[in-house]
Amino acid sequence: MSLSITETLGLVVAVFLLIYYYSVSKFEFWQKRGVKGPKPIPFFGNFKDVFLGRGCVHNCFEKVYYDYKDEPVIGLYAGYNPLLVLRDPDLIKNVLIKDFPKFADRTLPPHREVEPLSEHLFRLEAERWRPLRARLSSVFASGKLKEMFHLLLECSEHFGQYLEGMVAKGKPIECREISAKFTTDVIGSCAFGIEMNALASEDSEFRKMGRKIFQTSWRTMIKDRLRDYPFLFKLIGRFFVDMDIVAFFTRITKESIDYRIEHNVRRHDFVDSLVDLKQNPDKAHLPEMDDLFLTAQAFVFFIAGFETSSLTISHFLYELAVNPSIQEKVREEIKTVLQKTNGVVTYDSIREMKYLDACFQETLRKYPVLVWISRTALVDHTFPGTKISIPKGQQVFIPVYAIQMDPEIYPNPQVFDPERFTDNNAKSRHPMFFLPFGDGPRNCIGARFGKNQSKMAVITVLSKFKVEVCDKTFKKYDMDKKVLFFLQPTHGIHVKMTKLTE
Repeated sequence: MSLSITETLGLVVAVFLLIYYYSVSKFEFWQKRGVKGPKPIPFFGNFKDVFLGRGCVHNCFEKVYYDYKDEPVIGLYAGYNPLLVLRDPDLIKNVLIKDFPKFADRTLPPHREVEPLSEHLFRLEAERWRPLRARLSSVFASGKLKEMFHLLLECSEHFGQYLEGMVAKGKPIECREISAKFTTDVIGSCAFGIEMNALASEDSEFRKMGRKIFQTSWRTMIKDRLRDYPFLFKLIGRFFVDMDIVAFFTRITKESIDYRIEHNVRRHDFVDSLVDLKQNPDKAHLPEMDDLFLTAQAFVFFIAGFETSSLTISHFLYELAVNPSIQEKVREEIKTVLQKTNGVVTYDSIREMKYLDACFQETLRKYPVLVWISRTALVDHTFPGTKISIPKGQQVFIPVYAIQMDPEIYPNPQVFDPERFTDNNAKSRHPMFFLPFGDGPRNCIGARFGKNQSKMAVITVLSKFKVEVCDKTFKKYDMDKKVLFFLQPTHGIHVKMTKLTE
């Protein structure tokens, strides 16, 4: 029996009203718990600009962070889903460290059927994350990092030679591209035992995939927005996934693992850990260990290792170009320290460069790669010292960028000032006011690796070249609104490099 136009319209209106009232009924969630926050609107909650592509999640968090300065927490709604934004540093410490077992999950659960490579260390639920983290942590121990340091040194030498050729052309240098090529080669050599040749070849397959992964578009934005509607995400989310990327990493990871098993090759690197997991799944206490699961670990290591560091290197070089006196101070420190090792960079010499480290931290303060971090409550929880209670499953967010650019914590936050991270100044601040790598048991597993490769790139540049602003250097930083939680500019980061004559 077919419906008349009137009946069809009536049905549509009825469905619309049901969704409307369901949405509005959810908006009493924070009010009942005594949590303040901006008034939501039906269907969108507080994320109207996010859903319409006019803003990003970070913008919403940043706005309420400053609008509710006297509140320890703020309640928001993404659609009709309640989100909690933490402002008080002691409550942040409670979530990330003190009560970590109650908040061990992140807020982006893996969905293999939608995103085949999503079952990786960053997104896994606590049950699988714990044993996997324990197995992979050894790759990033200081002893292992020292062992592979010669590979990093080799990549930096190639990087220096590549820059010589680029600088000789006399054109502006695009920092994001040169940095991404360097970090791609480092990850290939140190983690996968592969010569990726991203520096030498314009057609490097890995570099092409790296660009593809972080290329923002309406397609990626729609996929991220669908996450707020789990039913729709599971139904149509797979149509927004680039299967070329999945196929490439599945092939490359399987080939690397199979080759090492067949030829009994050991390099004591990341791929060796994947080989161990494949050959000894029982030791890892994980329910499944197929090729796709192993590929997901290789995938996240690659994207985290190359993109986070390449962005940081780019921001670092930009700030040195804008602040020539700071650049000269860093260069002098590098020279002084390397005089002890006949100009050769060593694992220990990098650790001696305290001012370089302060500049690195200030770069991550001003440009944190993850603008917010999140956790999900695994049990009902009442925050200590408050009457604020949240149920199991509640998503909690920490607005890293807003905190690190807060003028009450960091005066004149737009000013690049490495002195903020001298020992005395750093100790005077609450530790939760600086979270570029997160904190607690689920912090960034590769933080030390990332620091080493980023600093090595800057040492290579400053040892040979002077970095200056040029006509193509951006005047105002424009954050890409289509990215979910990464800090990425919509523009290039151009500088001028000239060879030092000394």
